[in-house]
Amino acid sequence: MTTVEVFAPAKINLSLHVTGRRADGYHLLDSLVAFADTGDRLQITPGADLSLTVSGMFAEGVPQDARNLVWRAAEGAGWRGQIALEKSLPHGAGIGGGSSDAGALLNALAGQGVVFPHSLALSLGADVPVCMTASAARMQGIGEEISPVALPRLPALLVNPGVEVPTAAVFSALTSRDNAAMPVEVPLFDGVADCAGWLSAQRNDLEPAAIKVAPQIDRALSDLRRSRDALMARMSGSGSTCFALYPSMKAAHFAAYEIGAEHPDWWCVATELH
Repeated sequence: MTTVEVFAPAKINLSLHVTGRRADGYHLLDSLVAFADTGDRLQITPGADLSLTVSGMFAEGVPQDARNLVWRAAEGAGWRGQIALEKSLPHGAGIGGGSSDAGALLNALAGQGVVFPHSLALSLGADVPVCMTASAARMQGIGEEISPVALPRLPALLVNPGVEVPTAAVFSALTSRDNAAMPVEVPLFDGVADCAGWLSAQRNDLEPAAIKVAPQIDRALSDLRRSRDALMARMSGSGSTCFALYPSMKAAHFAAYEIGAEHPDWWCVATELH
């Protein structure tokens, strides 16, 4: 038996426009997505039975059965074996932790010749298809329309104020579900400042609703926006993780030190998005 190790990067919604709602209840999105150099790790080993063990900083509370997207991805692909998941990303945090884990597993299984339906990824969740790409993309529809996007490497600080935000509660708190999409074309950016300037004119339509559910998000955004050299700041996904972009990794690390010192119980990670 061969053990394969795979990386599941954090997914960051640089923008997230809610543009409508289908008759079946699914929301239509228009989102620019990037991926971080920080994330979870999985080890998978083929075997007679399916099992999942979870370790790492954020292992507590993560299900180790069919409630876990990784388990459901393996089961949907008809694969059996041992999965060891190391959780370095907070859960319920708007950075696609579970979706990225499932996407990384499906990529690993495909690399080993396991054949599964193309529809499996989307059936697991709207973020799973884009997480399988693990590279910058525009995600539209309910997550099934994915277009690659060229982004510069973006020095960033990810901050989570230590609160889980249920996605359903945030969507329930939305006051408008029919908002403008992003511009038709995402431009080619001349560096991080150019990209941050364009992003500043975009939105995360879930941000006000998420702040109602978890007011701590507002404090995280305020601290990021006040940090030295921050170019822009926004919440990712349905929260509660927020991010800011900086002109350099040195500036991102300095902001991580300052905010981390003020809030030692927060998750603060300087990383590059791409």
